[in-house]
Amino acid sequence: MTSTVVENIGSLLTHDAERPELSDAAIVFDEGRVRWWGASLDAPAADTRVDARGGCVLPGFVDSHSHLLFAGDRSDEFEARMAGQRYEAGGIRSTVKLSREASDEQLLSNASALVAEMRRQGTTTIEIKSGYGLSVPDEARMLRLASTLTSETTFLGAHVVPDEFADDRAAYVRLVTGEMLDACAPHSRWIDVFCDNGAFSEDETRDIIGAGLARGLGARLHGAQLAESGAVLLAVELGAASVDHCTYLSDADVDALSGSTTVAGLLPGVEFSTKHPFVDARRLIDAGVTVALASDCNPGSSFTSSIPFCIALAVREMGMTTLEAVTAATLGGAQSLRRDDVGHLKVGARANAQILDAPHYRHVAYRPGVPLVQSVFVDGIQELVNQAR
Repeated sequence: MTSTVVENIGSLLTHDAERPELSDAAIVFDEGRVRWWGASLDAPAADTRVDARGGCVLPGFVDSHSHLLFAGDRSDEFEARMAGQRYEAGGIRSTVKLSREASDEQLLSNASALVAEMRRQGTTTIEIKSGYGLSVPDEARMLRLASTLTSETTFLGAHVVPDEFADDRAAYVRLVTGEMLDACAPHSRWIDVFCDNGAFSEDETRDIIGAGLARGLGARLHGAQLAESGAVLLAVELGAASVDHCTYLSDADVDALSGSTTVAGLLPGVEFSTKHPFVDARRLIDAGVTVALASDCNPGSSFTSSIPFCIALAVREMGMTTLEAVTAATLGGAQSLRRDDVGHLKVGARANAQILDAPHYRHVAYRPGVPLVQSVFVDGIQELVNQAR
């Protein structure tokens, strides 16, 4: 692998404690890692030189919550919500039916297209959940397919109770914690549960997460999306890496998060698509809670693959500064996945970065909807995604 120096950088965001941001900078990637950064005039020699043309360089986005393995379309639901219908979790079952009927090739083709769409918008690390199979063979195949796209795979057999178990929830929980977990654990890094109205109770969640932890999986939770509940406190109690949504939070929830290592995963695309209230991120940040921004890309409640869109929403609607939102989508996402090698450009980090066709990261929120990413680097390999002006 050759070394690369990116020079003529207008603004370089490193997230390094001593020099988090530099102007007129350069950065060197070697063997897939960040090896040096500093003033452009001091840049060392490298095998390849890339001219950033005064653009901003920042870490690749870390999307810590997505559901990319599915088939079908739920645009009719979206239209109904825009006309005033309230979002409920039940629409998941319609995607389950279509996804079970889809071939491996169809599922993988759709997911790969979404990954490429994310890449064009600066995302270089992606978490992908199962959850649209809800049977042993379908959950296992979704995770097997997801593992060809990312190492951050999450078993979400506890998304909702499928129709065939509507009269025996306990039997489905036993299936998830037994045969289904056995089939899915080899392809998973994480286990997740949708702990909310219309999904799974706190007691059911405790049993399912406990079974996953016993199998060596890390814990994540969907919580407080539809109403206040005990899901956030349970996530903290169980040492979950993240509890995502956090739309309806009590003071006790915020206090518990502020004293824990559990990241609050905020998903503003969901609030946009469901018309639920946007999370007051200022309340969390001021309390010392670590927050992440993610897309929750899925066909029902948030069919966006765009982290820049989520950043713009967070700045406009959630009380975050642009730096806080960009940090939540990079360093915060990495912390949600308990990764210390991505989400920043400190020396030694993976060389996952993006060059913007803009002089500063502020433009991500300042110019919403504009394709600003000129190229991305994944482990030091450059991919051109848009032509710069």
